[in-house]
Amino acid sequence: MALTDPQFKGDVMQTLYFFCRLFSTIAVTLAFSLGHPPDSAWSLDQPEKPPPERKEPVSLADAVFRTLQNNLDISISRQTKESRLTDIVFEQAKFDPTFSLNGQVNRTVSPLNRPVFGFSGAALNQIQTFDQKAWQTTVDLTQNLMTGGNFDLNYSPARTNVAGQTTFLFNPSYTGGLALTFTQPLLRNAGTEVNRTFTRIAQNNAKVEEHVFSDRVLTVIATVEQTYWEVVFTNENLKVAQAALKAAEELLASNRAKAKVGVMSVVDVLQAEAAVASRVEQVLVADKAIRDQEDQFRRLLNPSEEELRQDLRLVPTDELIKTMELISLQEALDIAIERRPEILQASKNVETSELNSKFAKNQLLPSLGFQGTTGLAGLGKDLGDMAQRNFGGDFYNWGAGLVLSFPIGNRSAVSQYNKRQLEARNAEATLQSVRKQVIVGIREAVRRVQTDFKRIETTRSARIMAEKQLQAERERLNVGLSTTRFVLDFQRDLATAQGNELRAMADYNKSLSNLARQKATTLERYRIELQ
Repeated sequence: MALTDPQFKGDVMQTLYFFCRLFSTIAVTLAFSLGHPPDSAWSLDQPEKPPPERKEPVSLADAVFRTLQNNLDISISRQTKESRLTDIVFEQAKFDPTFSLNGQVNRTVSPLNRPVFGFSGAALNQIQTFDQKAWQTTVDLTQNLMTGGNFDLNYSPARTNVAGQTTFLFNPSYTGGLALTFTQPLLRNAGTEVNRTFTRIAQNNAKVEEHVFSDRVLTVIATVEQTYWEVVFTNENLKVAQAALKAAEELLASNRAKAKVGVMSVVDVLQAEAAVASRVEQVLVADKAIRDQEDQFRRLLNPSEEELRQDLRLVPTDELIKTMELISLQEALDIAIERRPEILQASKNVETSELNSKFAKNQLLPSLGFQGTTGLAGLGKDLGDMAQRNFGGDFYNWGAGLVLSFPIGNRSAVSQYNKRQLEARNAEATLQSVRKQVIVGIREAVRRVQTDFKRIETTRSARIMAEKQLQAERERLNVGLSTTRFVLDFQRDLATAQGNELRAMADYNKSLSNLARQKATTLERYRIELQ
């Protein structure tokens, strides 16, 4: 065959390509077989070994409690919830009594242009000076009533002294006045129901904030559970990758031994070495996935920045649940409708809208109010004499009346009432929408749990079959009826089947967590009670 023959050139090129791949594979294999660990630096000067990592075992329950104590979102929601309680006190304080005390001293020196009975004569022939001093104290107590009315109790004793010669009965004189004033609306703003409206709204808002807080807690716990099971999965998945690497290394050792005695070709050894290199890569990727999930998990625990800088490994102690939990769809729906914070929150919003509508309807009425007043008066030469006459009942006054007012057109109250009715209808529609969303979410969560458990059974069967196929292929290889390539393929299939089974179990545990979140029963699983 001539050197210029195209077929001869093609054979030469294929041979060169085979040897290039052979030498590159040998170089990679030697690099791994010289004792370098997978994560060591590829340099002549080996770096100093890092300090040993600190490991901390952590259970799921412990992680949940630590998160609830330190989570920033929960702290913010808790403070917001507590701020709503101050709104209740603010509305209730409108019915607190008010006490006031006022003391005054006055002196008036004025010229007289006409006679003053008891001070000057019958006629004036010159300007006289009228010098009067007064000391007065006023004690007042007011109280707003739940009926919409209010009362005012006022007592004002006073001492008056006029300088000079007088013919007054008492100089100085002591006077006292006791007055009680009562007002009560009869139409608009009348009754305890309408006057307790804003207090009840504040109470509803506080309840709504409690449900928001509860929803936040449930969400945080669910996030912790989902992340925790991912950490468990990545740890178990690393074990699968390590087992696959060990199997490949054992096959490589066997092939090398057989190649030395001449019962196996070099190509089989190279295939096994390439498989070892691939399995090493998978171990590195699996280890990185663990560290990534651990960082996310530690962030949820909200450690300090200094603690987060430390190289700490969290080792989960809880194992994946593999048994089927009995689930009743209708029971799950009933529990969710009764407990979901979103439904309770929407129900309180409907109640608040109804209260606002009733109050706005009351404001359409005209303002008709009753006013009544009564009082006692007294006069004496000293405080004791004045008080005796003041409360003796000889001097008194009283009065009563009605006040009616009504804005023509009353457009402001009518527009406000229409607005409140629209808000009430929107709140009712929102409640119905939330209930439907919860029902759909529960149905999906139940299906997910059932599907993921079936996945566990299916992937377990696939893993068992992969183990049997690998065992059979190994036996065929030992008697020379198979090749290294087929054994490596079955090893890869087994590792994939094991990973799929782990993925199904992790998803099943996450589905159980999601179902508990959908039913709002997560707190009961940890015996947590929100106060």
